[in-house]
Amino acid sequence: MTNLMRSELGNSLAVPEQVGQYLTFLVGDETFGVSILDIKEIIEIVNVTRVPLTPDYIHGVINLRGNVVPVIDLAARLRHKPTQISKLSCIVLVAVQVAEFSQLIGMLVDEVREILEIPPANIQPAPDFGTDIRTDFIQAMARVDDAFIILLAIGRVLSLEELSQLRELVADRD
Repeated sequence: MTNLMRSELGNSLAVPEQVGQYLTFLVGDETFGVSILDIKEIIEIVNVTRVPLTPDYIHGVINLRGNVVPVIDLAARLRHKPTQISKLSCIVLVAVQVAEFSQLIGMLVDEVREILEIPPANIQPAPDFGTDIRTDFIQAMARVDDAFIILLAIGRVLSLEELSQLRELVADRD
């Protein structure tokens, strides 16, 4: 677990002591990153079963080696237009801790880019936009060349309540 992930207490972020590796991917026109320590697998789009009466950002569920895995449309979750599936679209599987359980979740993204090594000096805390704008899903901002990449706090992209609902959804399907 990286120091950034350990820093879930309060609003302050601990800066990692060594170069971190991050998988970068596109959601719409924006580049996001996730620590490779959070990534379990990257798979191509498979048959996704829609689940009635779920929020719009829940793309559905997939069968992954006999296990039901919820798939989140990351674009819809981040309040963008829903993902338009293309030949570059894929599902990034991450493990998210919910209480004492680890939940495997698929994130539908437009395109996986590359793994970047980002030194601590290039990582800055999430910006403070004020109280009306949610930034809790941003773990940090990484400066790469002349651009910023938003590093997502996977455990916060969904609220604990929403993760609990996903756990119930998976349990109902097992």
